[in-house]
Amino acid sequence: MNLLTENDQQGQYPPSFYADTVSHLPLQPPLKGEHKADVVIVGAGFTGLSAALHLAERGYDVAVLDAHRMGFGASGRNGGQVGSGQRVEQDRLEKTYGLDKARQLWGLAEDAKALVRHLITTHDIDCHYRDGIAHSCWRQSEVDEDHRYVEKLQREYNYEQIEPLDQNAMYDMIGSPVYRGGSIDHGAGHLHPLAYVLGLGRAALAAGVRVYENSMATRIIEGKKPSVMTDQGAIHADHLILACNGYLGALNKPVARRVMPINNFIVTTAPLDTESPSVLASDIAVADSKFVLNYFRRSHDNRLIFGGGENVSYRFPADIRAMVSKPLHTVFPQLKDVPLDYAWGGTLAITVNRMPCFMRLNGNVLSASGYSGHGVAMATLAGKLLAEATAGVSEGFDCMAGLNIPRFPGGDLLRWPSLVIGMNWYMLRDKLGF
Repeated sequence: MNLLTENDQQGQYPPSFYADTVSHLPLQPPLKGEHKADVVIVGAGFTGLSAALHLAERGYDVAVLDAHRMGFGASGRNGGQVGSGQRVEQDRLEKTYGLDKARQLWGLAEDAKALVRHLITTHDIDCHYRDGIAHSCWRQSEVDEDHRYVEKLQREYNYEQIEPLDQNAMYDMIGSPVYRGGSIDHGAGHLHPLAYVLGLGRAALAAGVRVYENSMATRIIEGKKPSVMTDQGAIHADHLILACNGYLGALNKPVARRVMPINNFIVTTAPLDTESPSVLASDIAVADSKFVLNYFRRSHDNRLIFGGGENVSYRFPADIRAMVSKPLHTVFPQLKDVPLDYAWGGTLAITVNRMPCFMRLNGNVLSASGYSGHGVAMATLAGKLLAEATAGVSEGFDCMAGLNIPRFPGGDLLRWPSLVIGMNWYMLRDKLGF
């Protein structure tokens, strides 16, 4: 099964609110014949295009291959949240890696948010960036823990842009009766992800990057001069960067054993009534405390973009609207009669411990992926770190690569069934409320 073609049509963005509200770039030609480059990158999402842009700015001749279009994968389909920190909270990072490493990881995550804002400003990317992400909790015990964590970030990490919210404050901000409280992070933000990734693509093209679309990598040869083959051509380079995330397939087994693709789904309502803002009175994004979390925000034209539900099949469900409408109407019962104008799915990638998987596969072959739903900022930073490491400045890359992401249990044959068992268990916990 090839996830690049299992759920989507070749070279076409999936029908979505994002695809209908963005200025598309001209189609770039497919790779044909033999070519050379200083660096070849496989994957034209946040990671690959950020790497390409930063390398081109350093004077490298860069070629990027994508099986479909720039931003076709998770980069152009996600919830658009630019979150703080790593996917894993600082408490756990301190216990796992020690205080110094945890602080370094926090600093890199802060750099990631700043880099997103810098690129938006520098390259005039019209992606509707706005500040604010709330963490909303279903149970009082989660609220208590969340408030403790807010206090820790304020006290120990000097992070003053986050504040606790009680149930009334959360209701006033979100308009949902189901949450007991939580917090609001004013230093995080949200954006139109496809507009953002195409903005990176536009900047990369302007910097001289060659992008080959509809050019699926079929084979990689590592060595002193890595080569990437497609059905119609090949690129030979001094350096190779794998930026495939959930669409890596069989291109590299060491990465594939640590990075698992998983699907997630989003719906978008018709424009909401601006005269009675009972939903998200504050123009923020929200992610809640479910294991299979719900996440949502208002669009720039006043729709609700709501993500929820993961399936344990590589194939998308036949009726995404019906699947996502269940958590949507649980959180916002007042929207039960509002039409859902869009529904789509996408493939992201997770790791066992939910930390990104950075790997130096060879001296001149690097990879970054497995952002576990926290990729808008971290994948953008990953591109910059990959570019720096390619140029011989590897402190940031080495910090991330030193996390030693474990393999999924079960080997090539059983790792997917093992994930299915685990996901079903946590979905049951969400439904039962414990």
